[in-house]
Amino acid sequence: MIRVLLVDDQPLIRSGFRALLDLEEDIEVVAEAADGKEGVDLAREHLPDVALVDIRMPVVDGIEATRLIAADPALSEVHVVILTNYGLDEYVFNALRAGAAGFLVKDIVPDDFLHAVRVAARGDALLAPTITRKLINRYVTQPLDNGTGKGLEELTSREREAVALVAQGLSNEEVAGRMVITPMTAKTHINRAMAKLHARDRAQLVVIAYESGLVAPRRF
Repeated sequence: MIRVLLVDDQPLIRSGFRALLDLEEDIEVVAEAADGKEGVDLAREHLPDVALVDIRMPVVDGIEATRLIAADPALSEVHVVILTNYGLDEYVFNALRAGAAGFLVKDIVPDDFLHAVRVAARGDALLAPTITRKLINRYVTQPLDNGTGKGLEELTSREREAVALVAQGLSNEEVAGRMVITPMTAKTHINRAMAKLHARDRAQLVVIAYESGLVAPRRF
């Protein structure tokens, strides 16, 4: 059962998402919050698998709520997905920096929304390659030189290669194909890199890869 926390200051938005989620046999909404502070408190109380968090809220906004959840060791298994009306903007990228696993635009179609919740619960990033490129091209403007960012020196060459491929939006299976290894070995490289870089999930791994200069954004 996937346990979901809804955090949004608009009751109609929460009720709409809840109505969709309640129809699914493998998903349970465990709590709802109307602001970021209440959301963090309820995350600590209920330990959801996925927290769907609005980016702009009173008291504590979605970015700060994400940062608080990401900083709490007791909430290390909570995957934050940011909800936004605004598409790609600086707030979204700041939320990814803070530890969000990805983001969803609120006008998403129901099937895609449900799929996204399941993807987030598995610990995968909600960042398609095209979205990743747009975010990086727009907001990562000062990468460090030649992939020498903090922590990267601890990675093996194969781990660095795997991280670079993840930053291109590739799945474990696609990474394995590029590296000519098994999917399980690819997953091992990625998980070890995440542990060494203290990345909560693949979304943070993508941000680290670009901000460190391990990979450079292509221009489109």
